[in-house]
Amino acid sequence: MKRRGWNTLSSGQKRGIGLGGLIQAGLLLFALRDWFRRPDDQIRGRKLFWLPALFVNFLGPIAYLTVGRQR
Repeated sequence: MKRRGWNTLSSGQKRGIGLGGLIQAGLLLFALRDWFRRPDDQIRGRKLFWLPALFVNFLGPIAYLTVGRQR
């Protein structure tokens, strides 16, 4: 498979990549804000375990927000 550069992508593809990046950054910022503000006893498992996990693409923040927090 031939590697494509940014300039060879269509404007729709560039918008899609940009939108994906914005969504990922938004999820990360929301999860980090919650992680910093939430006490240790309201997080499943060790709180420090979740910090590096938050930086794993979309999966980390989604996992923290759905599984890591206690309501």
